[in-house]
Amino acid sequence: MKSKLFMKLLGLFLLLLVFQAAAMEFVVIPFIARRVLGDPAARTGFLLGNEALWSGLIALAVALVLAVWIAGRITARLDRVITFARRIAAGELSARLDYDEEDPFSSIEVALNQAAQRLAENIAEIESRRQELAGLLDSLQEAVVAITPGGLVRWSNAVMGRIAGTQIRVGLSLVHSVQDPELLACVKAALEKREVQFGRASILAPGRIFEIHAVPMSSGGALAVLHDITRIDAAEKSRREFVANVSHELRTPLTSIQGYVETLLEEPHLREETSHEFLGIILKNATRMSRLTEDLIALASVESPDYKLSLQPMRASALVQDAIKSLGGMVVDSGVALESAGAPDELVLAESDAMNQVFGNLVENALRYGKDGKRILVGARLLESEVEFYVQDSGPGIASEHLTRIFERFYRVDKARSRESGGTGLGLAIVKHIVQAHGGRIWAESELGQGATFHFTLPLFTQSQGPEARQTLDAGA
Repeated sequence: MKSKLFMKLLGLFLLLLVFQAAAMEFVVIPFIARRVLGDPAARTGFLLGNEALWSGLIALAVALVLAVWIAGRITARLDRVITFARRIAAGELSARLDYDEEDPFSSIEVALNQAAQRLAENIAEIESRRQELAGLLDSLQEAVVAITPGGLVRWSNAVMGRIAGTQIRVGLSLVHSVQDPELLACVKAALEKREVQFGRASILAPGRIFEIHAVPMSSGGALAVLHDITRIDAAEKSRREFVANVSHELRTPLTSIQGYVETLLEEPHLREETSHEFLGIILKNATRMSRLTEDLIALASVESPDYKLSLQPMRASALVQDAIKSLGGMVVDSGVALESAGAPDELVLAESDAMNQVFGNLVENALRYGKDGKRILVGARLLESEVEFYVQDSGPGIASEHLTRIFERFYRVDKARSRESGGTGLGLAIVKHIVQAHGGRIWAESELGQGATFHFTLPLFTQSQGPEARQTLDAGA
């Protein structure tokens, strides 16, 4: 730019110089020579004109030098402005123009500096808001992915990245990033129909279920939000199974009671022995329904978020002795011996009534399914930071495939035998929740033909847990 401006000014000055020289040579000097050359006064004028010509040439030369210097100054400042503009365009928003003169150019430079400062502030604010929005979306439990009108991934939050893994990347097609057909169908419909779409993804992540909301955006793309409903779905499935199991458990004794009552009503002259037998069956089924109702109430209580325990330090040996003493009457007529296998004297945090229910359900379970072994052992042993209690029978044992599910509600190893013996299928589920509410663990070990052992732990009591001997703790904590 500097060279172009200089060449234009130089050309202009040369043109003026040539014009002046031509005028003097072909117009002024010949005219003076023809008309007044013999006149001394005219000769003096001619000499003055000649001097004027040379003084004009000298002034023109000086003007040319000044023009070159001024043009250099102007082009240098223009070059600085251009360089500044290029730095701003490249993203160097901290660039500024330096100026030390007050002239029209300095006003332009001040305005450009102010514009750059405002631009930097606006971009910084936009970036801050973008980061806040990204942090907010990353903190959501939902997975979010934005898709361009062409089906490419524009953006995704951290949850979506964890679900889809490294396959999902900005700029790649969503079809190549995820393999769930329901998600792809929802996004495609949202892009094409410009309507909110709903779906359910079940193969995006193994073992997890997502509810899909695909929303069209004003920019032409779409936004897909995936809400993890795995727990909700499992809870709903558990609720349906629970209702079905309760209905089944109640239907059997109710059907039996209804049948025998109808027989008694239709046959008023039945023999006394037959009537007594029927009434005994009715009582047995009514008792079974009563036990089921009590266990349902107990299970609802221990599963409730409001379930609280009044924990106090108790000796492990005392818990075992109290269990054997209070449950001795349960085995009197069964021919099974309830014996202690020993227990340490260390203090554990426990609630007496809850522990009686735990030992009662475990001993009853051992008596129902392991009475062929003729002996049930109740004991405990000290571990590093807890005491492990156990109830052991020497019955037929439990197959290994049942051990992981045996604490589920209504789960039975032998359904026919359990119903025949009056079991509700809820006892071990109640025990599990009570032990977990104490901060302990529970599990079962068994081999077929070698009996079964049910273990649970309780945390040791320490002085750092407070001077009060009694504590009230929230079971949900």
